[in-house]
Amino acid sequence: MKVDFWFDPICPWAWITSRWILEVAPMRDLEVQWHVMSLSVLNEGRDYLAEDYKKRLEAAWGPVRVLIAARHKFGENVVLPLYSALGNQFHLQKAEIGRPAIEAALRDVNLPTELADAMTSNEYDEELRASHKDGIERVGMEVGTPIISVDGASFFGPVITPMPRGQAAAKLWDGVVLVSATDGFFELKRTRDRKPDFT
Repeated sequence: MKVDFWFDPICPWAWITSRWILEVAPMRDLEVQWHVMSLSVLNEGRDYLAEDYKKRLEAAWGPVRVLIAARHKFGENVVLPLYSALGNQFHLQKAEIGRPAIEAALRDVNLPTELADAMTSNEYDEELRASHKDGIERVGMEVGTPIISVDGASFFGPVITPMPRGQAAAKLWDGVVLVSATDGFFELKRTRDRKPDFT
């Protein structure tokens, strides 16, 4: 089963969902293609955002630009390892979104640290926006990251914490695929009552 997954590496919820997909992949024979989307692009022009979130979105340009630059120079196969390394920095080690964490992630996957120069460059923004657009146009502007597309059905989420493991993870996958494939099915939602749990 071919699955496309769009993520922004700063999002803790997308990080948990990505680790869930990796748990499910061998159990359900998933072939996952990893794509970059950008919360910074998604929220452009939204002046009502809180100031601390605006600052976070400004910093968020760096990681996605570096991911796109790495993909451009070294191919699709570097996207997941670099995403994993960035996620380890931001979510597990609680590193600040900045050049030191990005360089550490690049070193972790044996990519040149000079790729961090892309953080403040718009050289790859056209590619970044195209990747983002490919994902967001499948689900609409009212959502964020992650976006998953499977067998022509695309959706935001699932937003889960902590991630289920083993057969519980596979069972959730089966349910998500079932409802997403139902014509006219749009939404299940409830208020989040806890913070992301990366255990």
